[in-house]
Amino acid sequence: MKLTIVVDNNTLIDRYLLGEPGFSLLLRDGGRRVLFDCGYSDVLCKNAARLGIDLGELDVVALSHGHLDHTWGLAHLLSLFNDRACEGRVGSRPLLVAHPDAFLPKRVSGMFIGSMVSETALGDHFTMRLTREPLRLTDWLFFLGEIPRRIPFEAPTPLGVRVTLKGAVPDLLPDDSALAYLGKKGLVIITGCAHAGICNIVAHAREVTGERRVSAIIGGLHLHDAAPDRIDAVAAWLAEAGVAALYPCHCTGFAATLALSRVLPVNEVGAGLSLTFD
Repeated sequence: MKLTIVVDNNTLIDRYLLGEPGFSLLLRDGGRRVLFDCGYSDVLCKNAARLGIDLGELDVVALSHGHLDHTWGLAHLLSLFNDRACEGRVGSRPLLVAHPDAFLPKRVSGMFIGSMVSETALGDHFTMRLTREPLRLTDWLFFLGEIPRRIPFEAPTPLGVRVTLKGAVPDLLPDDSALAYLGKKGLVIITGCAHAGICNIVAHAREVTGERRVSAIIGGLHLHDAAPDRIDAVAAWLAEAGVAALYPCHCTGFAATLALSRVLPVNEVGAGLSLTFD
């Protein structure tokens, strides 16, 4: 499996890509092309073009959750699909995988932070698969579905509200999910923001796949505003879990990255990074 980070807050030296506070990466596994998240803007399409990635030939788009910094790039992806169609280059109809709550309206402090593209509009371009259950995307790659919140120091706290048929409710982000690749050296766990808690995600990935070894974690860990005691608890848990490599990006935060680096092998990460796992 090969993955390439297309959108991140940071960029790598000498790659001359764009950065933004968002996240997206492309995975290639067994001939399947899976786009995980879409960033915030047209940076997705611009960076993909510079990296030689054809977004018109995707097999799957999987969303970690429904926030703007992971979904607003979908609007630009749809524009790319339409541009290709106008030129007579109609690609495949990708599968779009997400939690059923991913497209509910979301607000925080009066600001809309949900997807700007509706589930209905996306259905014109994608085969939709909204699921709370884990879903196998390739022979070795899993969408983890809804993540159980079991670890006490990662108990959920509301982030704004989501609007359901019964009205606005505090948003504990049940739609936050992740990917897990079952490799020869253990799990490669890929997160968007890890609102569900990275330790909860690792525990669930182990249950879904039956593999306990964790060879790498890549993605945002949403610890940028976490209290020091929570950061220390996460670092200790991941160290005890034997995480072999950590690539913290997007919403992890400098203080958390520094604390994690004291007990875990932390690697530099940013748009343009490519990694290969057997």
